[in-house]
Amino acid sequence: MQVSVETTSGLERLMTVSVPAERIDQDVNKRIQQTARTVRLDGFRPGKVPVKVVKQRYGKGIREEVLGQVVQETFYAAVQQEKLNPAGGPSIDVKKEVEGEDFEYTATFEVYPEIALSDFSAVSIEKKTAEIVDADLDKMIDTLRKQQASWAEVERAAASGDRVKMDFEGFVDGEAFEGGKAEDFDLVLGSGQMIPGFEDALEGVTAGTETEINVTFPEQYQSEQLQGKPATFKIVVKSVSEQQLPELNDEFFGKFGLDELTEEAFRAEVRNNMERELKQALKMKLKDQVFSKLIEANSIDVPASLIDGEIDVQRRQAVEQFGGKDSQMDPNSLPKELFTAQAERRVSIGLLLQEVIKANSLEAEDSRVRETLEEMAETYQDPQQVIDWYMSNEQMLNQIKGLVLEDQVVDLLLGQAQVTDVTVSYEDAIKPEQPAAPAQEETEAAE
Repeated sequence: MQVSVETTSGLERLMTVSVPAERIDQDVNKRIQQTARTVRLDGFRPGKVPVKVVKQRYGKGIREEVLGQVVQETFYAAVQQEKLNPAGGPSIDVKKEVEGEDFEYTATFEVYPEIALSDFSAVSIEKKTAEIVDADLDKMIDTLRKQQASWAEVERAAASGDRVKMDFEGFVDGEAFEGGKAEDFDLVLGSGQMIPGFEDALEGVTAGTETEINVTFPEQYQSEQLQGKPATFKIVVKSVSEQQLPELNDEFFGKFGLDELTEEAFRAEVRNNMERELKQALKMKLKDQVFSKLIEANSIDVPASLIDGEIDVQRRQAVEQFGGKDSQMDPNSLPKELFTAQAERRVSIGLLLQEVIKANSLEAEDSRVRETLEEMAETYQDPQQVIDWYMSNEQMLNQIKGLVLEDQVVDLLLGQAQVTDVTVSYEDAIKPEQPAAPAQEETEAAE
């Protein structure tokens, strides 16, 4: 077997492989003889079909099977011989396939980048810390009460926080526009659900009244036809309701599965949950920051095949998230561009983490694996059952070990970097570091 390798661009390699005709012919003849012993043909006894007849009848198909197997075997032998590390499968192109002559093909593929990790000691990291104060706890309890709140109609004028039920229709330049009409539409004033000015204009309305409001669509509104346009909405107010928060009593506490139905026990449970949320949020922000700095410090080429594979994963996850596992939606119908940047980041992090792990001979520490499992299991009714399930499931246990290895890499890099502690509020700690752009306001009833 003769092998030559050419670098076509970046990480892409073009490998030419030539396989001696003798090997091909030998494998083909051997396969034909095996077939002759097992094939059944009319006019011949089993095992007595002449090799010539078998070759005439099945020779072409047998040769194709042999060539496919030869390509598979020789490709992996060739990359080992040339000390190449393919990232993804190759694209095979047969260049010469003539019976009695050497077989030749080319394989185009990408290789993993060679990574020389940069010094991390000059990197600056802000490690955020936060504490939960009584005001944070009170606000969370108010949020939980609002989630369980009921609504009661009132005769007074609507104020911020009230819910208004209405019919409305919007007009631009005197013409009704698509998506601007709704009936029995419930809107909580101050929720920011509608375009700027819409909710403010409804403060002071009362049930049974008709009114018109004038607003202007944002310049960045989702519908290009409405961007920056002044609009008039004709509104019929059907009812005004105020929110009624539940009392902090046994009935309310019972909805949270508490063993002890007291305010003290409830506040303790809420605080414990907040502490877990805070710890996880701070940990994820710190990890994300370390990974971002790791990417900044190490510029690497990323194999396109790995990015494409990650995009496929994210597409499937998106379909499952919004349509469920039984969704009939084709993941490939989602635009590739939606996932490209995140996919490239994830692949880059994965490659760099592997290099850090390899360079420092890291292995998941058993004690940290156990600690991680216990933290995950503590929110379940029977924590030990959850731990036992993970410990008996090799695939799931390996996922936990992967998370632990990530944490060990973060600890290692933090030990090398310049770390500054920064105290922030609970709210700042748990909100996304880089919040997604707010959804465009809509006036459609379905939204």
